[in-house]
Amino acid sequence: MEEMEEELKCPVCGSFYREPIILPCSHNICQACARNILVQTPESESPQSRRASGSGVSDYDYLDLDKMSLYSEADSGYGSYGGFASAPTTPCQKSPNGVRVFPPAMPPPATHLSPALAPVPRNSCITCPQCHRSLILDDRGLRGFPKNRVLEGVIDRYQQSKAAALKCQLCEKAPKEATVMCEQCDVFYCDPCRLRCHPPRGPLAKHRLVPPAQGRVSRRLSPRKVSTCTDHELENHSMYCVQCKMPVCYQCLEEGKHSSHEVKALGAMWKLHKSQLSQALNGLSDRAKEAKEFLVQLRNMVQQIQENSVEFEACLVAQCDALIDALNRRKAQLLARVNKEHEHKLKVVRDQISHCTVKLRQTTGLMEYCLEVIKENDPSGFLQISDALIRRVHLTEDQWGKGTLTPRMTTDFDLSLDNSPLLQSIHQLDFVQMKTSSPVPATPILQLEECCTHNNSATLSWKQPPLSTVPADGYILELDDGNGGQFREVYVGKETMCTVDGLHFNSTYNARIKAFNKTGVSQYSKTLVLQTSEDTDSEEQTVPFPVSSERLPLRRMSPFSSTLNLQPSFPRRSYFDFRPSPHQLSLHSSLQSLNAPVDIKKLLAVAWFAFDPGSAHSDIIFSNDNLTVTCSSYDDRVVLGKTGFSKGVHYWELTVDRYDNHPDPAFGVARIDVMKDVMLGKDDKAWAMYVDNNRSWFMHNNSHTNRTEGGITKGATIGILLDLNRKTLTFFINDEQQGPIAFENVEGLFFPAVSLNRNVQVTLHTGLPVPDCYSSRASIA
Repeated sequence: MEEMEEELKCPVCGSFYREPIILPCSHNICQACARNILVQTPESESPQSRRASGSGVSDYDYLDLDKMSLYSEADSGYGSYGGFASAPTTPCQKSPNGVRVFPPAMPPPATHLSPALAPVPRNSCITCPQCHRSLILDDRGLRGFPKNRVLEGVIDRYQQSKAAALKCQLCEKAPKEATVMCEQCDVFYCDPCRLRCHPPRGPLAKHRLVPPAQGRVSRRLSPRKVSTCTDHELENHSMYCVQCKMPVCYQCLEEGKHSSHEVKALGAMWKLHKSQLSQALNGLSDRAKEAKEFLVQLRNMVQQIQENSVEFEACLVAQCDALIDALNRRKAQLLARVNKEHEHKLKVVRDQISHCTVKLRQTTGLMEYCLEVIKENDPSGFLQISDALIRRVHLTEDQWGKGTLTPRMTTDFDLSLDNSPLLQSIHQLDFVQMKTSSPVPATPILQLEECCTHNNSATLSWKQPPLSTVPADGYILELDDGNGGQFREVYVGKETMCTVDGLHFNSTYNARIKAFNKTGVSQYSKTLVLQTSEDTDSEEQTVPFPVSSERLPLRRMSPFSSTLNLQPSFPRRSYFDFRPSPHQLSLHSSLQSLNAPVDIKKLLAVAWFAFDPGSAHSDIIFSNDNLTVTCSSYDDRVVLGKTGFSKGVHYWELTVDRYDNHPDPAFGVARIDVMKDVMLGKDDKAWAMYVDNNRSWFMHNNSHTNRTEGGITKGATIGILLDLNRKTLTFFINDEQQGPIAFENVEGLFFPAVSLNRNVQVTLHTGLPVPDCYSSRASIA
């Protein structure tokens, strides 16, 4: 409860809220404090006077455009407050909470009315002391803001829980501890004051005296004021406006601005928003639990760093003491480096502990405040603040995202002392990491006689120079777009031959290779230009260079496609549209254009690919070299293929290995940034057919069309035909077309996609020719 106290204090006065009101930005402020920070805009500079005079753009157009105005509900928003010309020399002050407060240009006039009823000056403006959003008050003044009854109730309970023993209310000097409370008088008495002021005779004899604790409970259970409408002060809230997200009364619905808006029952929306806030708190609670465990881990790291430091220093001292006097002089320098590393590690970890502790305290305070708000029984008051609280909970949960709960420093000291040099080389003694390394490997040589292209694949082979004496630990193969763009790694390993699959047909790729060892990397080899084929006839597509049958090339799926659109979430995926370079070595195959009609199958590119674990939802389970997938969740999850298509005709199939309880798997194509945690086709990034055991539907952007009879069972085969030449997508079930052409005018980059749950398992089959029925229709067309 103590960590919640900051949520209950006014940002202006620093005390607990007294008669808090809710500003349009969802922040709270005491009613008296709100009146204290009002700022009056000169009459000549008010928005109404400027509109009436028709004057041009002035210094106050910024205020007029950026502020939330209460004169019209059509205003689009509000902006940061930057000050008013009426008080250019009035400095900003700070409240006890450290929040900047803008005082009024002149003290308010004396009045005998309460702060809520006292009139405010015309053209008054108020700036939220927390977010610095500004707005102009209308004729209602501060009465136009709703009162936060829920916050008042939470503060009452908090103060009662923190209060000490109840004191007598009639003692003149030092109040004594109360012994009874009169329920009729609503006064706490000590024994002397009870005998003196409340004798048990006459009319007072009928009053009921109870113990102080019971009296406190009866006070707490007394009915609280019911929130009334800000526009119709005599009416209670009875409904909830969905469009304006606020409680309204029946007069607002009949004659006010909410008459044409959608409304719902106040009780139903109260329960709904309570449920939403509870669900949001569950996620935040998990984050807080992880944060606590993370703090324990960080504190353990401090101890581990201390222990490792002591152990490392002891080892270092033992090695240095075994050497001659010259080595002792060097020892002091080495110890200084270790101590510096030690202090650096401790500083990083302690800073992270401090940062995480502050954030956890804020998170816990927000959680406790939200839990207390949920306990309130005032639907109207709750709904006034529930939206803002839900947004705050989600925002706080996002702040505990990836990287926040990861240590910034390791506990190990990556330093090793090398004591092998002779005494005459003592002055060169240093840590192994600081010593001069051995030479880098020589530049690899591409073996042109073993390099070739086949369909949409490219095979490259290389070797070390014959006279090279420096061994290489591995090689890095890169492909470039041939248009001045950056190269991207497609293979890293020890092999000297690699086949890259899934490239675009009729495209040009630039390739280069370099070697590496512990010292560093070599220079790049000469750049090789590779042209992929236009046809699937293997005899015409393969570059006429024989590849030795004794060497089995390593096959790699290419991450390339047709647009220069790098996705940061998938560093291994790069998308390019390649063009040839005339100044480099070139390997390519070409086909002559034919004017006579040709079979469509000879114009279709056959692509081989598998499912991509890197972009799939974490619940997807892979097997069979990433060709078979299922799911661990009862909810639908999405998995994409590794290869993207932007041109050509492509066909692949999926067989249903397991089908239990009649689920609705979906098959189709999607963009790389499709939603992975809903059924395929729910958003505008996927085009799919979902099917059960009796029928199927097409779906895109959550729009369901073309219900077709005929479903799937175990052993069924689903075919997907993506014809980017005609910009169409067609589906097949068991070699028969399912319904009409599903989607037309499909353009761009598409990845094969599937969504399923734990009741379904499918296997992918690629490199297939298109169905005969489609080939016949395409030839006729």
